[in-house]
This record gives sequence, structure tokens and C-alpha cells, in this order.
Amino acid sequence: MHCPFCNAHDTKVIDSRLVAEGEQVRRRRECNSCGERYTTYETAELVMPRVIKQNGNREPFDENKLRSGLLRSLEKRPVSVEAIEAALTRIKQTLRGTGERELPSRQLGEFVMAELRLLDPVAYVRFASVYRSFQDLNEFRSEIDRLEKDD
Repeated sequence: MHCPFCNAHDTKVIDSRLVAEGEQVRRRRECNSCGERYTTYETAELVMPRVIKQNGNREPFDENKLRSGLLRSLEKRPVSVEAIEAALTRIKQTLRGTGERELPSRQLGEFVMAELRLLDPVAYVRFASVYRSFQDLNEFRSEIDRLEKDD
């Protein structure tokens, strides 16, 4: 690791700790040349599958897009930020767990709906209405009936 102060190549690690629920390693470093100390963070670089859109286009998985879809569905709902972040983490783990290099957007949508169903039924119906392109009230009713029946 290069020293950010004097650009020397020789630095040493003084302290390492797990942070972000074990998702990152925080390292305290010291430069052997100038003696300055600084902190670095290390995370595993995990490859997410590419998403195959309904029109056949392929695009990289976009966590920000996923987060914004969840937040839109959960707008003005009593769900904590921690619960939302935990759901995002579970969705990403599920995606990586498939072992696939590419994944249809439909399957990603199903993973999201499964998480929303656990978080908040209203958010689930909101997301399902857009995701499944509900055309009338009967489709809303049948989805709500299905939700009540499963509970």
C-alpha cells in the first residue's frame, strides 16, 4: 500500500478490525518512511450476475436501482432503515447464491417481492402492482386476497 502522504511503498499494518457487521476490515497503517498514520478499508469484491431485461438487453446489476425501487414501495410506511438494508443484503446474497452469471429481471423481481412481503404488505402490493402491471381493481383485489390467504 502506498503512503498517501509521501507515496512511499513501505507501510505496515498497526491494527485490523472487522467493521460493518463483518463485511469490511478496517486497517490502521503507518508509513515506515514519514511515520504518518492513516486508515484503509478492505471489502471483498463479489461479482453480481448480469440482469437480462424483458426486451433481451443485458445490464450489470445496479444496487442503487434496487434500493430506489424498494424505497419507492416503502414510502411513508413504518419500516426502519435497518430493516430495508437487511432486506437489500438478503436479496444480494440470494442473487449471488444462485451461482448464475446472468439472471432474468423477472427472477430478481420475485426475490424483491418475497422480501417486501415480509417487510410490509402494503409495500408488497405497491411493488406488485407496478411489477405485474395491474390493469384494474380486480387484479389488486385478487393479489390482496392471495396475500390474506397466505397469512
